[in-house]
Amino acid sequence: MSTEPVTVSVVSHGQNRLVNALLRDLAGLGSSGLRIVVTQNVPDAEPLAAAANVEVVVNDWPKGFGANHNAAFRRCSTKLFSVVNPDIRLHADPFPGLIAVLQSGRVGVIGPLARNPEGRAEDSARRFPTFGSLLLKLLPGSPGPDYPLDQGPREVDWIAGMFMLFRSDAYRAAGGFDERFFLYYEDVDICRRLRLLGYGCVFHPEVSVTHDARRASRKNLRLMGTHAASAARYLARRYR
Repeated sequence: MSTEPVTVSVVSHGQNRLVNALLRDLAGLGSSGLRIVVTQNVPDAEPLAAAANVEVVVNDWPKGFGANHNAAFRRCSTKLFSVVNPDIRLHADPFPGLIAVLQSGRVGVIGPLARNPEGRAEDSARRFPTFGSLLLKLLPGSPGPDYPLDQGPREVDWIAGMFMLFRSDAYRAAGGFDERFFLYYEDVDICRRLRLLGYGCVFHPEVSVTHDARRASRKNLRLMGTHAASAARYLARRYR
């Protein structure tokens, strides 16, 4: 059971069924310290589950990943702020283990190990992308995780935006997500900026969540284009 209050930001893109499952998981943690902001970014016929600690924000028009979470952060009054995707499932409380490390030293953001529904580890902590590494991704086969999974918490280049737990002061110092990234690479960019400010980005593989990934950008041409544009924006910033 987590003891330190946390504001959790979840954005629904017509995904209320997934959000409701996540809300049930969060309620099952038994923590009175969780405050949840759910942003309804795209209309959905399925209603969101009502709960005393859940604030629902309904957008007049769809916004990007960063803009939605930045707006939720403006409603955050806790020292910790967490970004969680709707397709995350929690079978145990991830917050105590993450908070214990986050509050030691100058750590700005921490993330858990993500596993797919079959239990296989995903690459939720990675090295910063380069032209070369992105070209390698086009080749068949998986090179495996960038960091070991059996050596406890460690500093990494960046952690995936499916589940990020920030110190609020670090998030504020970085200016939040860069809203010029409408979708994709916001997580890479904010971790890079946090590191430039002297904050650590930590991966904690001893804490895990389940990620039922949709991988929409691999099937949707429009999202593939958005993904490529975000990668180009990030690389242009890094190499300028």
